[in-house]
Amino acid sequence: MILVTGAGGKTGKAVIAALIARGAKVRGFVRSSAHEAALKEIGSEVAIGEMNDDAALMRAMNGVEAIYHICPNMSPHEVTFAEDVIAAAEAAEVPRFVYHSVLHPQIEAMPHHFAKMRVEEMLFSSELDFTILQPTAYMQNILGEWDRIKSDGVFRVPYPVETPLSLVDLDDVAAAAALVLTDDGHSNATYELVGTAPLTQAEVAEAFSAVLGKPVCAEAETIKAWQQRAREAGIDDEQRAALTKMFLSYANDGLKGNPNVLRWLLGRAPVTLAEFAAKVTKGS
Repeated sequence: MILVTGAGGKTGKAVIAALIARGAKVRGFVRSSAHEAALKEIGSEVAIGEMNDDAALMRAMNGVEAIYHICPNMSPHEVTFAEDVIAAAEAAEVPRFVYHSVLHPQIEAMPHHFAKMRVEEMLFSSELDFTILQPTAYMQNILGEWDRIKSDGVFRVPYPVETPLSLVDLDDVAAAAALVLTDDGHSNATYELVGTAPLTQAEVAEAFSAVLGKPVCAEAETIKAWQQRAREAGIDDEQRAALTKMFLSYANDGLKGNPNVLRWLLGRAPVTLAEFAAKVTKGS
């Protein structure tokens, strides 16, 4: 049995699906019963509780052979939740622990990255047999602009269109997570999960232009304009602040990685942006 925390989000569901495809038994840990039906539909058991509820964590870890720990995205409680989950895993003597971190957690300008560095430090000091996965930005994040890309031929980003970002398909991240959770030989490893060389946002737009058969251009919007849209979409103050800092860091430095590690882990080339764009276009 493998426990996936933060299982209600898109990453948790993708990892659970990849694990089940490999024949693993999975239990998803979520804070609300609202996620129960969706997880059961893909074949997962469900445990409900908060990440700071020691009793709920211990119940969820009963009979578990490995844990994949995902903190809710942009959570201000990343470090405290990890303290509780790691302590519970040690108390339950769980044999394997895999942590969903992020590419370049050393970047202090992005607080949600830097918090994951603190969690990585905890694992170094723990008694757990751990592996750390560091995915870059998901290709799926582009889909927030999908309707506008299709209708208006515009890919809008809150940083310069020249900004270089390495991307990865979430399905490749899930496949890598399932592999390190079910195969031996990954103890004490830290793996960067990167699917592409750095791409400018203009190059991202070109990839979608090619598969859609019409011009798509990248367009930079101001942070102020993005903040207004985010506020109207119901994104809370803490998440807006964290995302604003991320976009400013992207504007200054990009987020650049190398696909070699993921290629080695998967035993094949990672999904390219062109392949992802074709898959999305075909399914739309």
